[in-house]
Amino acid sequence: MSVDASGLDVSIMGREFRVACAPDEQAALLKAVEYLNRKMQEIKDQGKITGLDRLAIMAALNISHEFLTTRLGGFDVSEFKRRMADIETTLDQALADQEKLF
Repeated sequence: MSVDASGLDVSIMGREFRVACAPDEQAALLKAVEYLNRKMQEIKDQGKITGLDRLAIMAALNISHEFLTTRLGGFDVSEFKRRMADIETTLDQALADQEKLF
């Protein structure tokens, strides 16, 4: 992988691609590339699909399904964060009350 002002060179399943990317988004892009490579390798390892194009399409479908499931009825990340914040507030209040006892 190499970086310059016009983008980032990444490797996906052994093929090199140049991707336009703002400098502050490069770390996130590299994580996405790593995730995509992992998904495509998992599909390839199952041995049912050959060809980079087919692997890419199946990985895209799997990732799209994961994304939609988390947004539309599976795990709701924003709701989880809200609930965790509520729990943290409750714990902070409980601990503050305990400190008054000592």
